[in-house]
Amino acid sequence: VEFGTGDGTPVVNALMKTKFEGVVHGFELNPTSAALAREHAAAFGLQDRYQVHTGCFYTGTRSPDSPAAGAAALVSNPPYLPAPDADILMPELHGGSDGAGLTRDLLSLRYPYAMLLLASYSNPAAVLRHAAAAGYRVVDFLVTPLPFGTYSSQPKVRNWIAAMRSRGEAFYSGHTYLLAGVLFERADLP
Repeated sequence: VEFGTGDGTPVVNALMKTKFEGVVHGFELNPTSAALAREHAAAFGLQDRYQVHTGCFYTGTRSPDSPAAGAAALVSNPPYLPAPDADILMPELHGGSDGAGLTRDLLSLRYPYAMLLLASYSNPAAVLRHAAAAGYRVVDFLVTPLPFGTYSSQPKVRNWIAAMRSRGEAFYSGHTYLLAGVLFERADLP
């Protein structure tokens, strides 16, 4: 199950490169983005393996008759821009005051596996502590450096990130931060 499909590119690319035979159910609030994700999946003949639902992830996955009920894994690039409030250039990317609020919420759902993207400027140490407290362990990860972009360079956001850095909650060098794809596994799995 996927929280926030965006245009669907990451899941479509992953499905084309792996032997995964299951179905990914993606949930996206934005109808335009959901339509793009469906079109993208169809363009590669993946519409049966990547089903995009327009609507709330939480409502869509908690319903007993949901096609995503009982999913074993969660994937997401959750919004992770830290800012004091959502009054920023792209409010949809606001991840809470430390940028990790939605990430912690998703880990609290306790899927057996969770593959999430974590930004080094979004309190990653607190996310890892939360994951451990929720019963997860990190089993794999991939890290890539990225330049600060338009939204993370907005003065309000960039100043907030600098303040977080001074408190040891954000890590970056110059105009570069790290983005990690992290695979979490529940430690209580057999």
